[in-house]
Amino acid sequence: MPSTGPRIPFIDPARITDPAMLAAFDTARREGTPRPESHAIRAHVPAVFWSFQRAWQDTFRSGVCEHEIKELARLYVSKSVQCDYCGNQRSHTAFAGALNEDDVRDLLNFEKSTRFSARQKAALRYAESLTWGLEPGDDFWNDLRSHFSVEQQVELGFFIGLTLGQQRFNKLIGLEHHRFMTGTTAGLAPQA
Repeated sequence: MPSTGPRIPFIDPARITDPAMLAAFDTARREGTPRPESHAIRAHVPAVFWSFQRAWQDTFRSGVCEHEIKELARLYVSKSVQCDYCGNQRSHTAFAGALNEDDVRDLLNFEKSTRFSARQKAALRYAESLTWGLEPGDDFWNDLRSHFSVEQQVELGFFIGLTLGQQRFNKLIGLEHHRFMTGTTAGLAPQA
């Protein structure tokens, strides 16, 4: 990873004049998922920025599937593709109650872990299948259907795909924390 910044430069902060976009950056500064650095890349193309922002709001912060399940899936993808930038981020909402750092440490060994419920394991198998291009059989689908409605399966699958693509992109371009809107640690794991 480059130590001087990402392979695609951050937008010049002076170019961000849209009040709604400035508000989104302020939310990123305060809440941290997503962090300001990834916003500062997407902001070069406002349509890309807003497309991601809407999808993130509608499928991560809101939606039909509980937030903690989506955060587990997001972190599973991060750990699987070794995107430290994304893997070192935490949702305040999910970590304020249901999740903790021991859960994160067990993610790649979720099948053998006693930390996760059957529902969480079904979601993690979904994330695993999408991340690695697996072709699971009927047992997988029957189990997933027993835990998630059709609407939840669609939202969770879409969200996993969105985060998988974004994390691979962030890793490829070499995003690092504390490079844009420096001084904010919102949404970072304790060790980050």
